[in-house]
Amino acid sequence: MPSRTWAPPAPYDLACTLRVLRRGSGDPTCRLEDDGTWWRTTLTPAGPATLKIIDKTGPAASRRITGEAWGPGADWVLERLPALLGAHDDPAAFVPRHYVVAVAHRKHAGLRLAATGLVMESLIPTVLEQRVTTGSARDAWRRLLRLHGEQPPGPAPAGMLIPPSPSTWRRVPSWEWHRAGVDRARATAILHACTRAPRLEEAAAMPLTAAMARLQFIPGVGPWTAAETLQRTLGAPDALTLGDLHLPVQVGYALTGRRDGTDEQMVELLAPYAGQRHRAARLILLGGRMPNRRAHRAPHSRIAHL
Repeated sequence: MPSRTWAPPAPYDLACTLRVLRRGSGDPTCRLEDDGTWWRTTLTPAGPATLKIIDKTGPAASRRITGEAWGPGADWVLERLPALLGAHDDPAAFVPRHYVVAVAHRKHAGLRLAATGLVMESLIPTVLEQRVTTGSARDAWRRLLRLHGEQPPGPAPAGMLIPPSPSTWRRVPSWEWHRAGVDRARATAILHACTRAPRLEEAAAMPLTAAMARLQFIPGVGPWTAAETLQRTLGAPDALTLGDLHLPVQVGYALTGRRDGTDEQMVELLAPYAGQRHRAARLILLGGRMPNRRAHRAPHSRIAHL
């Protein structure tokens, strides 16, 4: 069992950093134990791997985070463990320009942007989230993995699974997509992506603009899906989500008190954070100053994000 230890900067919040990688509490690929231990299963270029992340919390000077890994992809995930934990992220480059952002920045000073280095791992569940509720997308993810996921190597907790390979996704029968609540448009987008998986994985080594263009070459993958994917793949601080039903309203309300935010208004409001717009938006969400959603009714056309 190979392992690797990383000394995080201070302050550092492991849960806040990794939470974005988990698709709900029942995600078969990502689990948080009561003692703060994280488990991840993944399909790397070297093969499947199970990763256990242990936070040995102590004084700032002695705190250590240890990763233990099993499977053919164990060395691959351990080599990239610091990046996964946000070691390559530079929060010092962020300067708050609004009071509510500054408050959230202080409260969540330990946030780092995780980078998995894997595209398909994030792209497929993100496509499942298009045009549906979060609960429906997570149910579909769990159902499809129970049918087509593989047993992980090592001592992974019961119920955890390795995500299917692109070739396995391509063999999923149409009726299983339907039973999982996945419409033809989303299923087709996933199949198109799996056909071009090697080219898409190259985006993990590209600058953000080029990576966004590479992902949007796939029919059914638009700016919303590309940004949500690359936030996790690259840990990209400027990968702002456009086309979302709620985010422009939440950002607009937090910064102006208005409840009628649009993408255009959000981009204008976040212009002072150029290069760090995703981080700014995420801090706003963590800040918790949200409008009452029942009081807001967005135009139906804004629901169809891709």
